[in-house]
Amino acid sequence: MRDTFRRLRGWFPLESLRVQLLSRTLLILAALLILVGLLQYVLMKDVVYKSEASSLQSQARSIPPIAWERMEGDKQDKEEQLPFFFIPKANLAFIDWDGNYTVLSDEYQNVAPPRLAAEQYEKALKRKPELNYSIVKNDAGTEQLVVLQPTASKSGNIIGVIQISTPTAPLKELLLRQLATFIVLSLLAMLLGLFGYLPVLRKTLVPLFNMVETAEQIDAGNLARRFSTAQRQEEIDRLAASFNGMLERLEASFKAEQETKEQMRRLVADASHELRTPLTSIHGFLEVLLRGAANKPEQLNRALQSMHSESERLNKLVQNLLLLARLDRTPHLELLPGNLGELLGEMEPQLRILAGERQVDMEIKEQITCKYDSDQLKQIVLNLFHNAVQHTDSKEGHIHVVLTEEKNWIQLVVSDNGPGIGSEHLPHVFERFYRSDSSRTRKYGGAGLGLSITKAIVDAHGGTIHVTSEEGKGSRFYVRLPKESSGPESP
Repeated sequence: MRDTFRRLRGWFPLESLRVQLLSRTLLILAALLILVGLLQYVLMKDVVYKSEASSLQSQARSIPPIAWERMEGDKQDKEEQLPFFFIPKANLAFIDWDGNYTVLSDEYQNVAPPRLAAEQYEKALKRKPELNYSIVKNDAGTEQLVVLQPTASKSGNIIGVIQISTPTAPLKELLLRQLATFIVLSLLAMLLGLFGYLPVLRKTLVPLFNMVETAEQIDAGNLARRFSTAQRQEEIDRLAASFNGMLERLEASFKAEQETKEQMRRLVADASHELRTPLTSIHGFLEVLLRGAANKPEQLNRALQSMHSESERLNKLVQNLLLLARLDRTPHLELLPGNLGELLGEMEPQLRILAGERQVDMEIKEQITCKYDSDQLKQIVLNLFHNAVQHTDSKEGHIHVVLTEEKNWIQLVVSDNGPGIGSEHLPHVFERFYRSDSSRTRKYGGAGLGLSITKAIVDAHGGTIHVTSEEGKGSRFYVRLPKESSGPESP
C-alpha cells in the first residue's frame, strides 16, 4: 500500500503547480456538480409531484357527472347504489357536504387512503376547481400525494369532493434513480475531465516550464540569457519582462562591481608604482650619503635637493589621493552663490604667470553668478590650465579660456594648440593615473590624477565635463555647471 502511495505521489507530486491546479479545478467542478444535482433533485421533485397530481386530477375529471348522482339521496340509498371505480395506481374517495367519507376503490398496494381534516374538505368544496395537491401520511404512516377535486351533478350543483391519492414511494424512487444516474454521469465526466484536462494543462504550463529552464541556465552562469516575452500569455509575458529588467539591473551591477574592482586594482597598482619611484629615489640618495657623500658638501647639497624634490612630489601625490578619497566619500560641497566672472578675473594674473611666454586669451563674461565652492572651483581652473600648459610649447603655445552663460547652465572652456589626444585615449583621460603621454607627464611631475580630481569636483557641483581633441591641433575641455546647483543628486 505504501509503495502504491509513493508511486502515485511520484506521478502526481502534491507540491506541483500542475497537480494543485488540477485538484482545485476538479474540486470546484465537483462542488458545482453537487449543487446542480441538489437543485435538480429539488426542482424535479416539484415537477414530478405536479405532473402526478395533474394526472390524478385528469383521471378524476374524466369520471362523468352521472356517476356522482348516485351519491345524492339518503344514506341507505347511497349504500345500496354505491358506485365502484378502478383508477390505476391510485385510491379514490368521496366526501359530501356533510363530511361523510366514502372509499370508492380498492386499496392500491394495500395502502389505505388518508383522511384529511374536515376544514380542508370544506375549503375544497368552496374554491374553484384548480390543481392543488398536498403530501400527507395515513394512519399507518405511509406518505401519499393527495388531490382534492370538487365535483358537480348534471344540474351543476357541487355535490362533494373527490379525493384521489397515490403513494409517493414510487415517485421518490424515480427521483432517486435520476439522481443516481446524474451522479454516475458526473463521476464519468470528472474522470474524463481528469484525463482530458491533463494534456491541456500541461500545454498551458509550457511557458512556465520554459521560464524554469531559462532560470536554470541563468543560475548556471549564463547571465546574458533572457526570458522570452512572446509566449502569448499576458501574465507570463509580464513576469518574464519583470525578470528581464531585474536581470539587466543585476548584470549592470555585476559589471559595475567588476569595473570598480578593476579600477581599484589599477588604482592600487598605479599608486604603488607612483609612490615607489620617489621612495626609491630618496632611498638611493640616502645610501649615497651613508657611503661618505655626506662629507662632501657639493654631493651632499645635490642629494638633499633631489630628496627634497622627491619628497614634495610624494607629498603632492598623497594629498591628491586623500582629496580623491574625500570627494568619493563625501562628494557634497558647501555651495554658495557668487560671481564666477569675478573669480576668474582674480585668477588671471596667476594664470598668466603659470603660462610663461605662452599666449593666453581670456573671454570672461561679467556678472555670471551661480552656486559654487570657490576653493574647489579654483582647483578646476588651475588643473585644466596647468594641463594645457604642460601640453603646449613654451613659446608657441596658445591657451584660450572662455566663460559663457546659457539658459540654465554656465560653461567654462579651456582649449590649447598642443599635440592633442589620440582617439583611443579620449575615453580614459579622466581615469585615475591614466596618462596618454607618460614621458611628458613624468617630466612635469604629474601622476595622472589632475583630471580625475577635476571630474570629481565637477560632479560634486552637479555639473558635467567632457573633452574634444584632434591630433596635431590641440584639445578643448568643456565644463558645464548648473546655475542653481545643489550638489550631485543622491543615488
